[in-house]
Amino acid sequence: MGKVREERLRESRLYQPVKEFWAAQGYTVRGEVEGCDLVACRGEDVVVVELKGSMNLSLILQGLNRKAITDRVYLAVPTPKGRRRTHWDRVVRLCRTLGLGLLFVSLGREGRGWVQVACEPGTPRSPAVRKRSSRRSRVLAEFETRSGDFNVGGSAGRPLVTAYREEALRIAGFLAARGPSAVREIRAACASARAGSILQRNYYGWFERLSRGVYGLTDAGRAALETYRDVVEALGLGDEAISSSSRSTPASTSS
Repeated sequence: MGKVREERLRESRLYQPVKEFWAAQGYTVRGEVEGCDLVACRGEDVVVVELKGSMNLSLILQGLNRKAITDRVYLAVPTPKGRRRTHWDRVVRLCRTLGLGLLFVSLGREGRGWVQVACEPGTPRSPAVRKRSSRRSRVLAEFETRSGDFNVGGSAGRPLVTAYREEALRIAGFLAARGPSAVREIRAACASARAGSILQRNYYGWFERLSRGVYGLTDAGRAALETYRDVVEALGLGDEAISSSSRSTPASTSS
């Protein structure tokens, strides 16, 4: 019990210096809020700090649990004496990896003390991690936008079927079957919010502007429907989209 009391006493001594640290930055600070040792608020910014007399697994798990409250979670421990540089460098690296902040608290007389920020919560581990995170977002966005897996057997020798190309093929198939059409009709029939942009940019050279807000299919567009026949069929556009030639029936000019 003596060790437990000593540990709690050390934790309570950490509170005042940490409170003053956040108060000096304009935060309102409260202790023991819903199980959190210290909570500091400034506007909508919420900081949670867990205090411990020594660095251990229990403190780390406690910090991870608090991430459900806010991304800004710090662990506060007494400043290591005779710091073993390699050991504490690893501790800081671990906190960064877990997205936890780490505060070293030096204790003086009469509850006085000062705080050193060893690392901020959520600090990226390295540029590679930031790059990987960004790439992950792009991969997931592309993955979720595609309606199928078209870049396998039989795809060699032709450009990859990206989500953008798939959407353009859907528009091309519609124009092949229906003939020149207004943007608003294409947008509705193909469920394509960016149909107007795809037609105007005409990145692949598949479309031609016939009049204001009305587009038709080019020879390159018809060839693409044949090249990507498997995709067209998978999209449910039917043989008509592949075999039909552009019709000459004029469409309304509204966009």
